[in-house]
Amino acid sequence: MNLTTMQSLLFDLTHSERALNLLPKNGYTQYLPGVFSEKHSANLMSLLQTSLQWESDKLMMFGKRVTTRRKVAWVGGAQCAYTYSGVKKNPQAWPSELLSIKTHLEKLAQSEFNSCLLNFYHDGADGMGWHSDDEKELDPNSPIASLSLGARRKFAFRHKEDKTTIPIYLENGSVLIMYSPTQQFWQHALLKTKTVSSPRINLTFRKIQIPHG
Repeated sequence: MNLTTMQSLLFDLTHSERALNLLPKNGYTQYLPGVFSEKHSANLMSLLQTSLQWESDKLMMFGKRVTTRRKVAWVGGAQCAYTYSGVKKNPQAWPSELLSIKTHLEKLAQSEFNSCLLNFYHDGADGMGWHSDDEKELDPNSPIASLSLGARRKFAFRHKEDKTTIPIYLENGSVLIMYSPTQQFWQHALLKTKTVSSPRINLTFRKIQIPHG
């Protein structure tokens, strides 16, 4: 499939799926399965494992720095430094395959992104606890577009006030787009499981607010 055909498919998919909202209130989130084929997803996963510098994530928890088994890579423009869990991350440069994915997801989300946080989960023992992507560097009005590669994993949203929980399985090659004001009202998590033994890479495309002057 050439680039023009792929872009046409993504444009059509955007409009046909736009009415589907996973959340019952206070936010808008789309789930788009099968955006990338299994073969394309496998190729991307292999390329990303070798083209990026991966490192264990470092988080501040209860006043102590914790090193995770999960690996991360932060990619973006030179001014796209990002701080979460008390740790500042400086961006790597964009590899060509990641720029291509960014273009596709910008068309799906009808928005522009200048950065991407990638997480490598070795298996179901690696997960991500409840959190919101609401750090001060992020543009609160921009959507966050998330591409899943590899193992099928259970993901969930939890409302910050009434604790309503919305689970969903994220399939290989699928895209999840969280629009404003989802981060304001909802947390999300990737749940750990003993039933998954294969790896997964998650790519979350974001827009960092660049200071002027």
